[in-house]
Amino acid sequence: MRIQPCLALILAAAIAAAASAQTPSPDEVAAALQKKYDGVRDFSADFTQLYEGGVLRRKAVERGAVLVKKPGRMRWNYKSPEEKVFVSDGRQVQLYVPADKQVMVSSLPADDQATSAVLFLMGKGNLTRDFTVSFVPGRSEKTYVLRLQPKTRQAEYDWLQLTVDRQSLQIRELMAGDQQGGRSTFQFTNFKENTGISDKTFAFTPPPGTDVVKSRQER
Repeated sequence: MRIQPCLALILAAAIAAAASAQTPSPDEVAAALQKKYDGVRDFSADFTQLYEGGVLRRKAVERGAVLVKKPGRMRWNYKSPEEKVFVSDGRQVQLYVPADKQVMVSSLPADDQATSAVLFLMGKGNLTRDFTVSFVPGRSEKTYVLRLQPKTRQAEYDWLQLTVDRQSLQIRELMAGDQQGGRSTFQFTNFKENTGISDKTFAFTPPPGTDVVKSRQER
């Protein structure tokens, strides 16, 4: 049986409309993700950090675990290839490198000075307010991949790419790119939410004999 051209067009339009109805827009995914993380009090995950950039296209891979508690608390425990701790207690930030026997201390940036990515992780930012959102070309049945273009200029990056699980909306990967072609990617596994992480987790006291280097604001 031959389908008339006009009927074929109607059927094609109906199929396209049905497909569109099943696929949310980038802004709808971003809004759903924001709503989900507004309800996340704390989370932990294992991470792999990959960096590629510079004139020589230098590559580096680091691994560890991260814990976050809103508002303003983060702890990144790097395990390999070098141990180090980056911790924020909501007031100040410390970076401790055991091999150097040194800890660098600075004040936590004010909301109007921190990057949008940091604010989102710490529970203070908003994806739909701070970014122009679009889908990255290429389709996955398991994840959404969002391109986040900051609406205000950021010193640390030009754009972000966020990969989230379609079912749980948990973050699987966060990539940041800069004008020099650098790429910094965090891949997350073993993601756990609302487990009741203690505030004590974000208290850090350097071991005796550690050289403490304070920023001007902390002196």
